[in-house]
Amino acid sequence: MELQTPTFTLGIEEEYLLVDRKTRDLVAAPDALMAECTKVLKSRVSPEFLQCQIEVGTGVCKTIPQARAELVELRKTISGIADGYGLAPLAVATHPFADWQHQTFTNKQRYEELARDLAGVARRMLICGMHVHVGIEDEDLRIDLLGQLSYFLPHLLALSASSPFWQGRDTGLASYRLSVFDNLPRTGLPPMFNSYAEYTRAVDRLIAAGVIEDATKIWWDLRPSARFPTLETRICDVTPRLDDTVAMAALVQSLAHMLYRLRLSNQRWRQYERFLINENRWQAQRHGVSGRLMDFGKAKLVNYTDLLEELLELVAHDAEELGCSREIVKLRDIITSGNSADRQRAVYKAATDNGADHTEAMQAVVDSLIEETVSGLDQS
Repeated sequence: MELQTPTFTLGIEEEYLLVDRKTRDLVAAPDALMAECTKVLKSRVSPEFLQCQIEVGTGVCKTIPQARAELVELRKTISGIADGYGLAPLAVATHPFADWQHQTFTNKQRYEELARDLAGVARRMLICGMHVHVGIEDEDLRIDLLGQLSYFLPHLLALSASSPFWQGRDTGLASYRLSVFDNLPRTGLPPMFNSYAEYTRAVDRLIAAGVIEDATKIWWDLRPSARFPTLETRICDVTPRLDDTVAMAALVQSLAHMLYRLRLSNQRWRQYERFLINENRWQAQRHGVSGRLMDFGKAKLVNYTDLLEELLELVAHDAEELGCSREIVKLRDIITSGNSADRQRAVYKAATDNGADHTEAMQAVVDSLIEETVSGLDQS
């Protein structure tokens, strides 16, 4: 059977936290606020697992600029409506000081079932991510690229890391979100499959045993979407700066295109043991872009700055063909100014250096996140 050429369409999902502008603490989304958001955005907005969360998702986008325009609309709409209630959205993976024990579940059957099935683990799920869907319509190609694209997941995590604080403490990690999420079953790096049929057989066994209802309950860092003909990258923290989000989505799309281009030349990216990739995953989770990842071929740690330049060179042709060259080079800005975790720590330090106590410094971090979530939305 002839291989179906992928469309490489895009869909981006973001999860936001809702905070009170005065206290900077989390609040449950008022029913009226959600009703207003739904009236304007319809199916592109929905409640999340906890009542203090809101999820948005673009439609099917053909290009990165189109996806960016839609994310601008989504962020502007949520922020504008929330402001009328004295609230603000945060595009960040963890709240700097909120207590997960004080949050309440959304009254929705799916979330009630999750809370029941996952027991105490579910209560700590005060985390937000960013998911990127890339259109790969051929099922076996989707599985083939799943195995190869997994190599780059730590690189994406390092760029996106936005969760250094948890319950008012610096965790020492760039992405503490992943530590919380990894407590759930069926998370982490995806297994290796030889075909789409092999993947579906494995999923069907879980369904037949009554462990899960469907494949939406599989939460790997990268998965074949259960609802769309896409590969869904799920490892990223949600990031406050929209330009960072768009640049990372451009990298995901370009990497998928590069791997497909290799296949057309009867080549492929080497698939390394998950044991090795997991080590890079930890290094990215711990240090973000300020650390190093292993170059498996050279068997040594390499500064992330150098790895990013290699990545940009690797996908330069693909980004140009996809029309996202301008967006993808903005990844260098993350190296220059730090990822969100770096910037949050810098805000905290600056506040304490200027005489703020711990509580005031934490509030300053939230204020910076409120500002970054809506910054750059008026740029073309």
